[in-house]
Amino acid sequence: MADLPAQPNTTTEQPKVESTDTRGGGGFFNRHAGGRGGQRGGPGGRGGRGGGRGRFSERVKSEFDSKVLDIARVARVTKGGKRFSFRATVVVGDGKGTIGVGIAKGKDVAQSIQKATHQAQKHVFKVPIKDGTIPHMVTAKYNSAVVLIKPAVVGSGVKAGGPVRVVAKLGGIENITAKLTSRTGNKINIARATLLALTKLRVPAAVEVPAPVIAETPVEAVNP
Repeated sequence: MADLPAQPNTTTEQPKVESTDTRGGGGFFNRHAGGRGGQRGGPGGRGGRGGGRGRFSERVKSEFDSKVLDIARVARVTKGGKRFSFRATVVVGDGKGTIGVGIAKGKDVAQSIQKATHQAQKHVFKVPIKDGTIPHMVTAKYNSAVVLIKPAVVGSGVKAGGPVRVVAKLGGIENITAKLTSRTGNKINIARATLLALTKLRVPAAVEVPAPVIAETPVEAVNP
């Protein structure tokens, strides 16, 4: 069988056109132009690891100092059984006379402390402080806790223990004498009684002393 003659190639080659698409997709120049298909660290890309959305940005420091006064595990009895949670008591203060106490519950310790701190910052009040101590003696009773607080001279320090000492330190009271006249050991009641006593403090109003009246001698009596 005879071989058929070869057919001539009638296809024409199309001229190569360089792509001008800058949306990325594999080109060397496109990768360095910052397109979506290029490196993320390019000038026009979404940003590399260093250009995040500020997830690890520096947090603003709160103006209040806080201290955990008590943490307890509590339970609530329901139809399906017991549900356990944590209760935290936190004291906050700025060291300049502002004090607050918050109590909150949470599923874990961290959540309860965070919620209690937020509650304490919402219920702060100002305590009048004069020369590093309170203006006068004060006493208060909250449930079974009775607290007696007295002013002290400069250099005496905080002569108190337990929750009273924590509240005084965070409030900026440097010289004070306190005594717990009841036998309770409930830290929450003692802290509440301390705050109740500090809310009773009043600054005495300044009394204006009248100027002395000098009797004038008549001119006729001096020069008759």
